[in-house]
Amino acid sequence: MISISRLTTVLFMGAACCAAAVVHAQNYPVRPLRMVVPFSPGGAADVPGRILAQKLSEGLGQQMVVDNRPGAGSTIGTDIVAKSPADGYTLLMVSNTHVISASLYKKLPYDPIADFAAVLQFATSPNVLVVHPSLPVKSVRELVALAKARPGQVDYASSGNGSSQHLFTALFTTLAGVNMNHVPYKGSAQARADLISGQISVGVPGIASVIQYVKAGRLRALGVTGTKRSPQLPRVPTIAEGGVKGYAADQWFGLLAPAKTPRDAIAKLNAVTERMLKQPDLQKSFENLGAEASYLGPDQFGALVKSELPKWGKVVKATGIQVN
Repeated sequence: MISISRLTTVLFMGAACCAAAVVHAQNYPVRPLRMVVPFSPGGAADVPGRILAQKLSEGLGQQMVVDNRPGAGSTIGTDIVAKSPADGYTLLMVSNTHVISASLYKKLPYDPIADFAAVLQFATSPNVLVVHPSLPVKSVRELVALAKARPGQVDYASSGNGSSQHLFTALFTTLAGVNMNHVPYKGSAQARADLISGQISVGVPGIASVIQYVKAGRLRALGVTGTKRSPQLPRVPTIAEGGVKGYAADQWFGLLAPAKTPRDAIAKLNAVTERMLKQPDLQKSFENLGAEASYLGPDQFGALVKSELPKWGKVVKATGIQVN
């Protein structure tokens, strides 16, 4: 039988825990936050994260420190967050690479789903299928026909093995039933340079990185990878519209947190982000990158991440690539 004094102590402790939770909900955040970006500074995934971080600093009233931890297909920075305290003060900026890496690497030091709490999605961005003008094709259908006529003879560039550029093109070749030769580069800049010079014929880079060359006629845009046309290239059809049924490959950008992060912290981050994404200057900043402000809450974003795992797992298996 529990004593009166012990019962009083238990009740007091329970009340104290409830009070602490209420205080956390009311005051969060009370110190600077850290956004770990598992990519190099200035890259296609880093810049959108920095734009959001600045806005979150304004909306939360606390500094949001961007901490770049690139390497090993984003797994180094991701592992840091997986092992960080689940207190709402450490966040992970993620893109499609998060689920692609889960299939590329035989062993990961974390579980890409179980070790994280989904926070939100804040932007999406399609890539664009481009060819050098010397290649005699002017549409997705013509490229497919040429690749079928010359199996293994049409080269395509990517920013590296397992990159989104690689996997987006591999999805295209798989669904179109063609065999093209992959030429991986050590980064987007090198791949783009050889595309523009005509050293290589095909690529699927980010829109922002090549739109000036498309408009100048130095590259020809055949199709965008997303589910809808890009405002920056409104006359360019989607790849699905171009004849490759079922093709859809948007880049998405979001935030994860360590598993068991308090729900009130996640709710606060969502409320502030959803409000900030409606601001015209933020929308314009994303538009300049070829991206679009696109909000998904924790449940929807978590479902998206889970659904992307088998999708890209099939593409990785089809390409035969694997790391370690």
